[in-house]
Amino acid sequence: MRKTVGEIGWAVRGACRASDPELFFPLAQAVEQEARAKAVCSGCPVLGECRAYALKAAEPEGIWGGLTVQERRGLRFPAGWRRPEAG
Repeated sequence: MRKTVGEIGWAVRGACRASDPELFFPLAQAVEQEARAKAVCSGCPVLGECRAYALKAAEPEGIWGGLTVQERRGLRFPAGWRRPEAG
């Protein structure tokens, strides 16, 4: 069963707690909005915990731990992670 953010103790100490949640969940890719969200994350005391959670939970949306979905995917599946198919 997946935990909600409210059930994660570190989340209440996040720098984002005073921000509009929509800042971290853009409806479409928006460079300016992404930069504003990442600026909030950059000074966060729980950045590491947030990032680790998002990677472990494979969060499918939003900016978590200062990373976009694409950036998290790149960390989870770095270039060349698949072995070449046997031929």
